[in-house]
Amino acid sequence: MLDRYSMDGKVTIVTGGGTGLGRAMVRALARAGSDIVVASRRPGPIEETAEEVREMGRRALAIPTDVTRSGQVNGMVRHCLQEFGKVDVLINNAAQLGAPRTPIWDMTDDEWHYGIDANLTSAFYCSRAVARAMVSQGSGKIINVSSGYGLRGGRNMYTYTAGKGGMIQLTRTLALSLGPYGVTANTICPGFIPTRGTESFGGSLPRMADRVPIGEFPTPADIGPIAVFLASAASNYMNGEHITIDSGGLAGGFAPTGYAPSIPLEELSRR
Repeated sequence: MLDRYSMDGKVTIVTGGGTGLGRAMVRALARAGSDIVVASRRPGPIEETAEEVREMGRRALAIPTDVTRSGQVNGMVRHCLQEFGKVDVLINNAAQLGAPRTPIWDMTDDEWHYGIDANLTSAFYCSRAVARAMVSQGSGKIINVSSGYGLRGGRNMYTYTAGKGGMIQLTRTLALSLGPYGVTANTICPGFIPTRGTESFGGSLPRMADRVPIGEFPTPADIGPIAVFLASAASNYMNGEHITIDSGGLAGGFAPTGYAPSIPLEELSRR
């Protein structure tokens, strides 16, 4: 059975793969046997990640790419095909970190367009760039990294929630459109996962973790096995689905938005 999880001989592109969840997925996929293309805007982190992959005995390319620019995305995929001759898996993980929580009347056109480009259009560009090659080879897997916020609202989080919700719909449309050609698409919906980018939450994390059923948040390493599952033959008949990893937060109606999911009874009695 475990042979179906092997990624030996596969080539995977991971956008936003230099840090956080992206780097964790890269590590897991490389351990499973995949060669990796790491794409992100900052050369330093993606080269560090690529070097980790090489130290595991796999091939790796670090390609600086602004995934909100279709020309750079197309160039990155061409580079991958020239080096490896194929692309088996695309993981659309890049996103706008620290998306602004701006009242709608204060949000500018530029803020809206940049947020949607970073959180949704980038995944469309990358999926479009790999689709023909995957269809030509008769196989491929596209994995979109959305968010629990793709399934619920967030106060003043217009571009993040709209973009991440759009990724789930993009996944479904890719699944229906490309499935007949042997290409599947699925979504990972992480809840809150502490990374270096979330350190600004500081001391509020323990209090928030108490509200999820498991009592603690996942770590970046916990997303790696899910990425391997969706990238490997083990998930060949999953298509158009989403997997949530959030310690049960959505099941309990919780997300770290500052909004209380329940009101104490004594407070209700005073209303």
